[in-house]
Amino acid sequence: MTTSATSKPTACLALADGTVFYGHGFGATGTAQAELCFNTAMTGYQEIMTDPSYAGQIVTFTFPHIGNTGITPEDDETAEPVAAGMVVKWDPTDPSNWRSKGNLADWLSVRGRIAIGGVDTRRLTRAIRQLGAPHVALEHNPVGVFDVEALVAKAKAFTGLEGLDLAKEVSCTQAYRWDEMRWAWPEGYSRQEAPKHKVVAVDYGAKRNILRCLASAGCDVTVLPATATADEVMAHKPDGVFLSNGPGDPAATGEYAVPMIQGILAADLPVFGICLGHQMLALAVGGKTIKMNHGHHGANHPVKDNQTGKVEITSMNHGFAVDAQSLPDGVVETHVSLFDGSNCGIALKDRPVFSVQHHPEASPGPQDSFYLFEQFADAMAQRAG
Repeated sequence: MTTSATSKPTACLALADGTVFYGHGFGATGTAQAELCFNTAMTGYQEIMTDPSYAGQIVTFTFPHIGNTGITPEDDETAEPVAAGMVVKWDPTDPSNWRSKGNLADWLSVRGRIAIGGVDTRRLTRAIRQLGAPHVALEHNPVGVFDVEALVAKAKAFTGLEGLDLAKEVSCTQAYRWDEMRWAWPEGYSRQEAPKHKVVAVDYGAKRNILRCLASAGCDVTVLPATATADEVMAHKPDGVFLSNGPGDPAATGEYAVPMIQGILAADLPVFGICLGHQMLALAVGGKTIKMNHGHHGANHPVKDNQTGKVEITSMNHGFAVDAQSLPDGVVETHVSLFDGSNCGIALKDRPVFSVQHHPEASPGPQDSFYLFEQFADAMAQRAG
């Protein structure tokens, strides 16, 4: 889709403080309310829009060329887009990529997601960095008529993510098995036919590529809903338990997730968590989480492994963080962000239980952090012994 930079605005983005941005709408029509964040990744817009961790958020892309590689069903991280909408600098052009099966605007339209192009995303990003992630309302109206006061009021009325449990909304509703492995040239996705370890993955909003990485590490994966109890997990007789990524306030999700995790820890099983799963584990062992000013969202985040001194280039997507100062004795901080020093990993000193804030399955490094899945598999192998 192309739109002249001088054509009449057909979309409006209103911030709760009264700031208004006009642009060219594409995708679905209508209005969306959400928290606004920015993502600095140069690739992966489809994966970002389908990442369940973006529930309740509209994403501003700092990279201007969004939509130029089209849409490929293989790249979806879940069945439908989860992010409420997108904001981009330049309107999407016709896709040019050998894997493309469609264009971004049509894909968003069919799936009910609103987008706005022609926005000064640098200015918007600076505002987010300085003032924190704002509450916004985004409207796409082809007629170009907007009730700005009503949009600002909708932005102000958005309750925000603090205290909000969104994991239940994006989690699966019943258990299922997963055996698809990571994409590889030239065969694409293949199946794990000789798994060595039985893993239960608790789905707080799991990305498909995390499950593929577990399968590629030799795991027979059974996925359970976010509300699964420790007894329900243990009924599958797992060799290890995985805690997935997900959206919302970890303290709210922790009301039911923490007792389950504590039950798993009492069973002395290897445990591995990513993103929200990392925050859930920290809460379960006595730590606390805090809301960040604007969060970490991108594919260029340097993270230091305190145990080896190695620096990994990682993918991040979180608006809450574990408070490292709250970690009790017996819990070690394994990883830290080199952007701001925030916590990016923990491990228990006396057992194979660990988690990271970043996304090793997203492979921006490209494989800097895949060792974490192998570390989890090794822990299960040693326990089986």
